[in-house]
Amino acid sequence: MALWQEVIVSIMLVIAGVFGLVGSIGLVKLPEPMMRLHAPTKATTLGVGGALLASMFNALFVLGRFSFHELLISIFLFLTAPITAHFIAKAHLHRHRADYLLPATGTGMPWAEAAPPDGSSAAQTEPVTEPTSTSARR
Repeated sequence: MALWQEVIVSIMLVIAGVFGLVGSIGLVKLPEPMMRLHAPTKATTLGVGGALLASMFNALFVLGRFSFHELLISIFLFLTAPITAHFIAKAHLHRHRADYLLPATGTGMPWAEAAPPDGSSAAQTEPVTEPTSTSARR
């Protein structure tokens, strides 16, 4: 492999490592779960994508042919990382939000995720007032 080819692959690996490191530090250092979710989904995805690009270029330079395996992995990663982050964020919101804080929908129907305060399946027509004790909160 020529020197310029090794430099390209090395630069991609260093950039990928920096993104991975920033994402990992953000995961550990950020205070809130929603902030911690942002670091690995953005930075670490770019880090893994950079490493896969370096691997694709290395295969192109060494073997003389394009490697589709890394391209498929990159596509899968970029499609699934946001979906996974969305699922984790929704789970966090469901565990840490109070139904009385939701605004009225304006239709006389409750929000799709909000359960009526009495646990029944009937539609909630009026907004729920703030509970008097903290035990009523989730």
